[in-house]
Amino acid sequence: MSETDETRAGDESDERDEPAGTEDEPAKTPSRTPSLLRNYISFAGMSVAAAGLVSILLMMMLELMSGEAAHDNPYTGIFTYVLFPSVMGFGIVLVALGAMWERRKRRRQAPDQIGRYPVLDLNDPRRRRSFVVFLLLSFIFLFMSAFGSYRAFEHSESVQFCGETCHAVMKPEFVAYQASPHARVKCVECHVGGGAEWYVRAKFNGAYQLYSVAFDKYDRPIKSPVHNMRPARDTCAQCHWPEKFLGERLKTLAYYGYDEKNSPRQVRLLVNVGGGTPESGPVSGIHWHMNLGNDVTYIASDERRQIIPWVRFKDRDGNVTEYIARGAQFSPADIERAEKRRIDCIDCHNRPAHQYLPPDKAVNDSMAAGRIDPSLPYVKREAVRLLAAEYRTEDEAVAAIGRDLEGFYRQNYADVYGARPDAVRTAAAEVQRIYKTYFFPEMKTDWRAHPDNISHYYSQGCFRCHDGQHVSNTGKVISNACNTCHTVLDQTEAGLRLPPAEDGKFRHPVNLGDISGTNCTACHKHTRAFQHPVNLGDLSRFKCTDCHAGRNWALEGD
Repeated sequence: MSETDETRAGDESDERDEPAGTEDEPAKTPSRTPSLLRNYISFAGMSVAAAGLVSILLMMMLELMSGEAAHDNPYTGIFTYVLFPSVMGFGIVLVALGAMWERRKRRRQAPDQIGRYPVLDLNDPRRRRSFVVFLLLSFIFLFMSAFGSYRAFEHSESVQFCGETCHAVMKPEFVAYQASPHARVKCVECHVGGGAEWYVRAKFNGAYQLYSVAFDKYDRPIKSPVHNMRPARDTCAQCHWPEKFLGERLKTLAYYGYDEKNSPRQVRLLVNVGGGTPESGPVSGIHWHMNLGNDVTYIASDERRQIIPWVRFKDRDGNVTEYIARGAQFSPADIERAEKRRIDCIDCHNRPAHQYLPPDKAVNDSMAAGRIDPSLPYVKREAVRLLAAEYRTEDEAVAAIGRDLEGFYRQNYADVYGARPDAVRTAAAEVQRIYKTYFFPEMKTDWRAHPDNISHYYSQGCFRCHDGQHVSNTGKVISNACNTCHTVLDQTEAGLRLPPAEDGKFRHPVNLGDISGTNCTACHKHTRAFQHPVNLGDLSRFKCTDCHAGRNWALEGD
């Protein structure tokens, strides 16, 4: 044995013999077995876990002290809630592995051979190699853990994850999103946004959604609006400029009739978008509601915010005006208890990325774009009829649309089908595409489940407040004048341009008499069976114009 080995052996013998005492001091028996955590692996794990915990606490303090600056930085949330917790978790794993390794080693040792603390002797080649390997593996694992955590975070923020990976139930929202104007905007930019606070909220909400999907507890259809949605000033306003004055914008609307010729109609109007602030420009138009100096608050009596019986307006000078819908039984105590919401962008633009078009509008758009040939007889009527029918599944709908539309032309217009079969098949394929994009029978989702508040054609929209029925205690009424929001420039009927009305209002293509007190949705929200306000029996063989061409009898009497 060499001198070095003898010295080491002697040192180890002295350490093991130390508890036995000396001649002057009686031997001491250890009161308990040293903890399994007293090993280098567990010590390293404790250090890593402590470093991760301190980093998390530090980032939280920085976020609280930085205020909005930290909320606008998504990397704060990544480090605070993803990377540093991964480091801490890695340390805890190391602590457990060290304890397991120490326990296994002690099984081969006698009680008097168990040291209070581990001995690290880098002069020993075997221990030196083990220590170097441990450091190398720890670095590799730590790097892979941090990189993997970031990749996991990145994937959880992707559109594919939201729509496909874990959220199969979100198929209607995902498919409609891909056809929306915001198809290139990531889901998280609106539903989460920057900052750690909303990131954590989203993940907690995602945990509940995972439970709902696993145990079939989710709603059919998914409820809207999202009541815990982040304010638009933190999301939409990052791209859209709320103070900008936009003035008037030209809008052209294309319609097709339900007659054999699919008679085309067109309306050109100026939409008074407006906006602005006193500092940057005039304040007017539709975006007047979002002017920062105006405070418009409302109470909705239903979950979907479609019925609004109470509105309060506070101007820049602090003057307050309250409007209550006629017939609404609202006492001051009821108003005090009710949940009040300050109007936000998404109260009107409530379907910015998940639009479900009604059959009439979807077919109009396809015909205007040339995807459905308008020269096919009754193609508008038949396409809307097939889209509005009841189906149990998407596959059943797609099969029925293809079969019935081609069958209609084979049976009723054999000459057209014989001369232009490709046009008929193309129309059938387009109607099938429309159905697969905007109708989801398995989830009971379509345009009726999620009404669009822009305009007032197929849903109440603007008329939720601007119906001429909301009155203040001084007799002031929220206007429902058509030219408040838009001015009709001209209308085209069957290729002939009609002169504009003197008051800039819309001319209905059918003479319905005096309909000044009726909203568009009274008729246009029904695509299956319109429920006449008066019981007139079976009206299936009649058209609206049979009665309404000259006089509006339904409004004049029973």
